[in-house]
Amino acid sequence: MSRFLRYFLILATGLVLMSFDLTVDEILGAIKKGDAEKISQHFDTLVEITVQEKTNAYSKSQAEMVLRDFFVNNNVRNFKMVHRGYSNDAEYCVGVLTTARGDYRTTLLIKYRSGKKLVQEIRFE
Repeated sequence: MSRFLRYFLILATGLVLMSFDLTVDEILGAIKKGDAEKISQHFDTLVEITVQEKTNAYSKSQAEMVLRDFFVNNNVRNFKMVHRGYSNDAEYCVGVLTTARGDYRTTLLIKYRSGKKLVQEIRFE
């Protein structure tokens, strides 16, 4: 294998891996800003959302509305990631969302589908 081809493959692999992290970082940044529209761009067709002890599965558009209402009613101040983990086909993040009404332990589950990272579940507890 030529030296040029090796460098190209290393560079291409690095860019692909960075793009995967950018998706999650973009979602976490949107949570920190309380930007439901930006988060919803990464929703799967069905998303499970838990707010305190109430859990429901929503379509992509319904989930965006639920998330928007949550952010409007809670006035997001900050989000701090506490833990991030990976498995074969998924990634999860756990953090603390600070709002005007208090802190929420926030869990985000993202799965790889059709070459994309899509939000499957968001929990605010």
